[in-house]
Amino acid sequence: MTHTAEVTVIIPNYNEKKLLENCIKTLEGQTCRNFKLLVVDNGSTDGSTEVTTSLPDYEMIRLNRNTGFCVAVNIGIRHTKTPYFILLNNDTEVEAHFVEALLAGIRKSKRIFSCSAQMLDYRQRDRIDNAGDYYLLPGWAMARGKGKPAFLFEEEAEIFSSCGGASIYRTEAAKKIGLFDERHFAYLEDVDLGYRARIYGYCNYYIPKAKVWHVGSATTGTRYNAKKVFLAARNSIFVIYKNMPVVQFLFNFPFVAAGILIKSVFFSTKGLFFAYASGICEGIRRCRECQKVRFKRRHVGNYIKIEAELAANLFRIIKY
Repeated sequence: MTHTAEVTVIIPNYNEKKLLENCIKTLEGQTCRNFKLLVVDNGSTDGSTEVTTSLPDYEMIRLNRNTGFCVAVNIGIRHTKTPYFILLNNDTEVEAHFVEALLAGIRKSKRIFSCSAQMLDYRQRDRIDNAGDYYLLPGWAMARGKGKPAFLFEEEAEIFSSCGGASIYRTEAAKKIGLFDERHFAYLEDVDLGYRARIYGYCNYYIPKAKVWHVGSATTGTRYNAKKVFLAARNSIFVIYKNMPVVQFLFNFPFVAAGILIKSVFFSTKGLFFAYASGICEGIRRCRECQKVRFKRRHVGNYIKIEAELAANLFRIIKY
């Protein structure tokens, strides 16, 4: 007896055949089999397009070049016909209840836009890699719980946004508010999408029963490198410009300026000041190319809630 898939698992991939094979192998052991697997390959040349699986509902979209994370994922989302989709990094291993737990989480309310899994460190397997994303007044995005013991994060919680490395999303809502901003190429695109969803009145949740182990920096290299720092800095300006009305930005400007100064000093110690400064300048120069979220009066309450959360998250980080 066949069942119509309820969710599509989308895995973007670029020249990581071994990681992709391992990720798919763990998906083959899911307790919930009512899903479709869609791999979007970004022009790999290492044999990734030859990867197969025993899963019955499997498809691969082969692109002829590396379009970046956002373009590849958007192609996958537009191809999706299921009510939900899960974004999953290729450098992950998922626990057997991963799909089942994420589906149970997002079904709880139509107000839920996305649910983020408990991402654990692949090397220190009892430590958190990401338990949802914080977003702070200085315009910083931070992984909730990074490096902390997993047992401290075993309760479901509302979060600012879900990490695009292992999360489920409501397909119709994503297409309504707009997909990932392809100008980002990679980094902070998930925060931007979660922010936009919050403006529209949706919420995002963290589901610790959905567990996934994440290698991290498999495609781009080390935690800090010039390309990653440049893209993250540039995209941080895009996120602010697109999602904050003028009044909110003016109120937050002192915090944003202080945040840029602090990060400039930090990346100077890593030998990456030029990459960071170039990213900020590029973001300022090109932000007007981005499509700003149109301000609507009915969203004022949502903006106020968001601003309060940005302040609360800053105090949470300082407390840590």
